[in-house]
Amino acid sequence: MERQRDTGPVDIDPRRPSVARIYDYCLGGSHHFEVDREAAEQIITRAPQMVAAWRANRSFLRRAVRFCLQHGVDQFLDLGSGIPTVGNVHEIAQSANSQARVVYVDIDPVAVAHASTLLAGNPYATAVRADIANTDYLLKHPELRTMLDLSRPVAVLMVAVLHFVVDAEAAVAAYRGAVPAGSMLAISHATSDESAPWWQEAQRAFASSDVVPGGGAGYLRPAAEIARLFGEFALVPPGLVRLPRWRPDSAPAPGDDDPDLFPAYGGVGVKP
Repeated sequence: MERQRDTGPVDIDPRRPSVARIYDYCLGGSHHFEVDREAAEQIITRAPQMVAAWRANRSFLRRAVRFCLQHGVDQFLDLGSGIPTVGNVHEIAQSANSQARVVYVDIDPVAVAHASTLLAGNPYATAVRADIANTDYLLKHPELRTMLDLSRPVAVLMVAVLHFVVDAEAAVAAYRGAVPAGSMLAISHATSDESAPWWQEAQRAFASSDVVPGGGAGYLRPAAEIARLFGEFALVPPGLVRLPRWRPDSAPAPGDDDPDLFPAYGGVGVKP
């Protein structure tokens, strides 16, 4: 099937690739330009397994959002959200609860511009441009404070973003402290536990300025360090596991926990 082509908001430069739009392209979305598709294909050529890994991450996000909803949490703070398309948080949440509230946060102006266009007319979702490491600024942001009631449980989503944060422990601790008991924290994180050749090649591709300017290779962490990011939040079963193994919708396929295919962990914790 031919992918839809997105003309995008008028203030976006279609000549410069965007990590958010490359991710969207690999997920089968429509919010990308030719330059993004070219960059994505370069990455895929170097590391074809990357698409399956990204899709496993997006599937984890969908399952985590549904889990939060099933347990009565209807407010979502999606940190490092990228472009909210292809299984995005507000569509999943609002299909179950029409008044579920979502705040998307990203430092990338491209992602925020696209998000603002997509969310036009939605009174229960908004997009904020901010560095998630600047926790004090974001937690006091008027749009966040207007959309979310921090006296009620909030689901904090940090999906495939913390490997771009130098001091992840400090950042996560601030968000854990800002939300009340009953809140949830969902994290997925690329790991340094494996060194599969394709994974190393993917990191080099993202660090290459000729493929993704400013993409960066990120800060990979071992499973034990990722687990510590949950702090006092109690991990729900099955704990911190390979992404396809976290509460799958169907029986896992052979190889779903293969570290060479899915070099990332995911989990959800609940604040006591």
